[in-house]
Amino acid sequence: MKKVLIAAMVLTLSMTFMTSCRDTKDKAEEATEEAAETLDKAGEDLKEAADDAADAMKEAGEKALDSIKKAGEETMDAAEKAGQDMKEAAKKAIDSI
Repeated sequence: MKKVLIAAMVLTLSMTFMTSCRDTKDKAEEATEEAAETLDKAGEDLKEAADDAADAMKEAGEKALDSIKKAGEETMDAAEKAGQDMKEAAKKAIDSI
């Protein structure tokens, strides 16, 4: 009877150990899958951030070009007006002579 009891105890411990090992393996697999998903998500987030930064830089460049173009146009308009004013002043000076 003593041998049967010891065998039952050993069998119970073996089953407990096997179940524990299987749980540990399952948990390790879950952790690995979660880590892979987290890395994928981080990669997507980094790509999105890089795309957003590129878009922002492109937009800033376009705005800078627009500002430069507008300033150039305003300078040309002012120069043209100054030229016309000088022409009129010269014409008046000639007429007064």
